[in-house]
Amino acid sequence: MSDLKRYEPFSIDPMSELFHGLFRPLRGLASDGTALSDMKIDVTESDNAYTVKAELPGVEKKDIDVKIDGNVVSINAKVERDKELKEGDRVIRRERYTGVVSRSFSLASDVNEATATAQYQDGVLSLTLPKKSSSAQKSLPIG
Repeated sequence: MSDLKRYEPFSIDPMSELFHGLFRPLRGLASDGTALSDMKIDVTESDNAYTVKAELPGVEKKDIDVKIDGNVVSINAKVERDKELKEGDRVIRRERYTGVVSRSFSLASDVNEATATAQYQDGVLSLTLPKKSSSAQKSLPIG
């Protein structure tokens, strides 16, 4: 059986459809075609900690900032790319890109900031975020 779709000409704004995605290929691409605005993140959870892996290729360690506020984790990175094509002593083409990439997400449990660790190697930021120990629930007597 085929999929039938009802054509509704007045449900779509024609101007927004006309320009939809027009500038998308130009934004966030370096001169070599790699996406700069994407930060791929993997989060895994164990009984006592979260492990976060974020892909930040081409970013220097000093340009990465990680903030933890309770159960909210924010990763910010400054991205700078500079590419120059020379032919002898003449510069034929020079392209630059500077931008900021950021991601924030919340976890189910609060993070113990004092024992959290971060490593950056081969373009991958690895965070180990231990969970805060939850205090035992107290029962209040009703008087």
